[in-house]
Amino acid sequence: MTSGDGSVSARNVRARVFKIVGFLVLAVALYELPLQYDRSTVTKFTTVLCYALAALGLNLLTGFNGQISVGHGAFFGIGAYSAALLVSQRGWPAWATIVLGAVLAFVVGLIVGLPALRIRGVYLALVTLALATLFPAVIVRYSDVTGGTQGITLEGKQRLNSPQFARDAGITNSQWRYYIALVVAVVAFILVRNVVKSRVGRALIAIRDNETPAEVLGINVGVYKVLTFGISAMLAGVGGALFTFNNDGVAADVVDIQLSIILLVAVVIGGVATFAGPAIGAFLVVFLESFFPENLRGKAAPVVFGILLILLMMAAPGGILGLVKQQWAKLAQRFSRADQPSHVA
Repeated sequence: MTSGDGSVSARNVRARVFKIVGFLVLAVALYELPLQYDRSTVTKFTTVLCYALAALGLNLLTGFNGQISVGHGAFFGIGAYSAALLVSQRGWPAWATIVLGAVLAFVVGLIVGLPALRIRGVYLALVTLALATLFPAVIVRYSDVTGGTQGITLEGKQRLNSPQFARDAGITNSQWRYYIALVVAVVAFILVRNVVKSRVGRALIAIRDNETPAEVLGINVGVYKVLTFGISAMLAGVGGALFTFNNDGVAADVVDIQLSIILLVAVVIGGVATFAGPAIGAFLVVFLESFFPENLRGKAAPVVFGILLILLMMAAPGGILGLVKQQWAKLAQRFSRADQPSHVA
């Protein structure tokens, strides 16, 4: 083995060790997180996970498949209201409502994705924008079922409370909900990562880059686009169902057009076509408002998000994760040059 091969191998080993250590530190931090904060903050952390799931689906659709959606708040709402209605009015167990909410969001996503076979770009964005605008209006219109502007509140056994063995271990209801959402989010992120890294993912990216060559290569563009829309909506539906249990209910103003914009902002801020980007963006959009004065919360958030988005696009078009990767690549290149043996003539 040459010295060059040895240095490359050493760098690969170091990178692998750093990655393993990083994952272990992240796992411990995520486990300890709800144990170190009060109930209100833990609820916000769980909201981050709910938004991250929806943003993950949007990122799969927009970042990896190239289809623009401004209506994922509606899919989030479908999951949220499905869970709330089935638990409060039908007495379904929580896990079953989450599954059914995901299925319903998937079906609606397939239906909404059908226009993508004919239209794209800004026209597709307008179709999804119409969905995001229509959904809260439907919720208010059928208030006798949905609770209208008052929404649906879960009570007693309808809530996702910690079971006896968890209470014996000192885990509160808010912590239990966090751990449930964390497990679901981790599984979803791993599955999406594996899909994107597979042959299916390469097909999605090929469609995003240029549909015509993708069709020439034998990729069924229509099937991939519609299915991606459905899976993306399903992930948002799961996030919505978990959101309902995290907040013991849901109301129409939670799933309005602003939520769709927030999810899109989360994807862009975190990093489009990245795996960790949706989680980073979701964390920022949830906790950024905490730094505002009490009298500005809910009012200044859209303005700050807009300014932050403009500044970020100017400084780092690839989002926060893109900027981190860029700086990491520069640092790795510097170390690579330092590792190269000097040759004396």
